[in-house]
Amino acid sequence: MINTDSKKEMNQLKATLWIGKKGCTQNTIEEIRRQIKDNSIIKVKWLKNTEIMPEDIAKESGTILVQVRGRTMVLEKKIK
Repeated sequence: MINTDSKKEMNQLKATLWIGKKGCTQNTIEEIRRQIKDNSIIKVKWLKNTEIMPEDIAKESGTILVQVRGRTMVLEKKIK
C-alpha cells in the first residue's frame, strides 16, 4: 500500500513521456528504460484515442507499475 506522502509526491510529478497515436512502440519502451535509469520514478501520459495496457508496458520496460489514473501511469525502477 502506498502511503499518503508518496501519493502526494506522485501527483506533483510532471509527465516526462507522452505516448501518441502510434501507441507504445519499441522506441517508447527504450525511452522509458533510459529515463528510469536517470530517475527512479517517472510519469507517462497517453492520448485519449490511444489504447495501451499499462501492465504490459511496465513488464516490457522492466519497471514496476505504481499507479494508473485515467490516462496517466507512474512507473518505478525495479530494485535488483
